Amino acid sequence: MTGHTLSADDRCAAFEDLGIRDYVQVLDLQTTAREEMIQNPVLGGRVLFVQHPAVYTLGKRGGRENLMVPERFLAEKGIDIVQTARGGNITFHGPGQAVLYPIINLERARIGVADFVHGLEEIMMRTARQFGVEARRDPQNHGLWVGKKKIGSVGLSIKKGICIHGLALNVCPDLTPFTWINPCGLQNLSMTSLEQETLTPPFDPKASMERIKVLFFTFFCEIFDFNTRRPNP
Repeated sequence: MTGHTLSADDRCAAFEDLGIRDYVQVLDLQTTAREEMIQNPVLGGRVLFVQHPAVYTLGKRGGRENLMVPERFLAEKGIDIVQTARGGNITFHGPGQAVLYPIINLERARIGVADFVHGLEEIMMRTARQFGVEARRDPQNHGLWVGKKKIGSVGLSIKKGICIHGLALNVCPDLTPFTWINPCGLQNLSMTSLEQETLTPPFDPKASMERIKVLFFTFFCEIFDFNTRRPNP
């Protein structure tokens, strides 16, 4: 990238709202999109906003050892376990959790991995603040925290400078499945959500998720200086 002048095309992406979509289906979409970008470097990025049906995902550090219940119990609950290539350990995704997957050529955009992770945390932090929730980073553990409770997670997989996976912010999910694991491999970790932490009830899940979709879009553009097409209404 030496001598390369950053252009508007280097930080261009399409923002897509996928609604509620199966985790494996969206993972396949991400990996396919990344391979297409590797084969055709002039392609712009994609930023996916989605919620998932209940699922546990494992990172490169593993995670099955952090299951606190038998797998047959999870099967009875209809919760799958999916291995991924992202960083980190086990986590849970479910309805009511806002997930953002940027499929971005970080090398082309000239964004360092540490800066990108910091920016994803910043997106969640600014979003939480819009709901009156003051969240913070933890220098020992990536993600976002309210006191000693975790409210948001970050995990990436990078190949040829192009990232997939991203962030997950607990808006109003059922937090019970988090108690069946050691989230992110951390023992005695409590999870929380914007719904639990907001000081201005009643909390409207549908309206809040729509608002967060717009906030994610806005803050992604601001923080990373991206020219990103707005999501469809």
